[in-house]
Amino acid sequence: MHQIAPMSEDQAAIKAAVEKTLEPFGDEYWAKTDETGNWPEEFCDAMAAGGWLGIAFPEEYGGAGLGLTEAALMMQTVTRTGAGYSGASAIHLNIFGPKPLERFGNPEQKRENLPKIISGEEKMCFAVTEPNSGLDTSSLETKAERTNTGYTINGRKIWTTGAQRADKILIIARTTPKDQCAKPYLGLSLFYTDLDPNKIERQPIPKMGRKAVECNMLYIDGLEVPKDHLIGEEGEGFKYLLQGLNPERVLFAVESIGLGFAALERAATYAKERVVFGRPIGQNQGIQHPLAKAWAELSAAEMLAYKAAGLYDAGQDCGAEANAAKYLGTEAGFRACETAVLTHGGMGYAKEYHVERMMREAMLARIAPVSREMILNFIAERVLGLPKSY
Repeated sequence: MHQIAPMSEDQAAIKAAVEKTLEPFGDEYWAKTDETGNWPEEFCDAMAAGGWLGIAFPEEYGGAGLGLTEAALMMQTVTRTGAGYSGASAIHLNIFGPKPLERFGNPEQKRENLPKIISGEEKMCFAVTEPNSGLDTSSLETKAERTNTGYTINGRKIWTTGAQRADKILIIARTTPKDQCAKPYLGLSLFYTDLDPNKIERQPIPKMGRKAVECNMLYIDGLEVPKDHLIGEEGEGFKYLLQGLNPERVLFAVESIGLGFAALERAATYAKERVVFGRPIGQNQGIQHPLAKAWAELSAAEMLAYKAAGLYDAGQDCGAEANAAKYLGTEAGFRACETAVLTHGGMGYAKEYHVERMMREAMLARIAPVSREMILNFIAERVLGLPKSY
């Protein structure tokens, strides 16, 4: 039905190769993971075997050395095949999550960990958000207190994806009290260390969709971290996190766009086949126009997302474009999924046609990793020059 254009020959080859990798994982596979809550191990293994987990990492660590544009194309292809966020979220963290380690870690940290992350041998989770801070990262309360050999971390984290199976954790914690810092976002440090299940209690959070990829509440009690597990400089963790925000915005945008196109394709097929009052329902403008509008919205958001990715790959500022793409892409993705459900009528509420799963998963990206309202605040302040409202 649709693909980004223009694509280079290499990018077209990436898209085709990812589609080939995902051929064994059809709608029934993803419906089963949604029903059972079992992590899609076979899918993750196939993506790791294909070398896709390292698409945006240097070749010296086993990566492909490509850019955000190619990573976005890959992730959009994943959701576009029908895997949705059950598939995308299972590998999403691998694509840009380890970037702080690659950019700010020392040579030994990178040599020791990046090849294992890329191959899938090392499974990591990323612990940032806390119950009492939400989007206000400067108010994180988890503490990392210095010891003779490193640090001891105590605190809580929430919405940590994949912690049930992770053996490593990328975690940000406060090393200097907030009232002793010149600015509130200083004094936070980033660590990549072992996830010790005896020191970290992991409780899955029951949620609306994407059951196969769990999110967790973490209770951290006396986690001992060697000093050589600190990434970069102490107190600079927040700055390191900022380096990955724009790529993450772009990836969430294209993942939602791919999911929207997947739902739209199923709705168009149903509208051509479903006959009511002696004619296919797709012959009625009341069905046609919402589907056409969804296609237009998805396509427009897609163009902005790849513009943002291109700017990022060129080393140019892409904050406005990346944030706007995340906003437009996730909204368009959800509306397309909702339209697909409504097109199916009563059967849209049934699991048989898979669009209800897609709509539930599409809601996720409207909320995480940043809210729509915070994106609009960013654009209002940074692009339009309006005063800060919070």
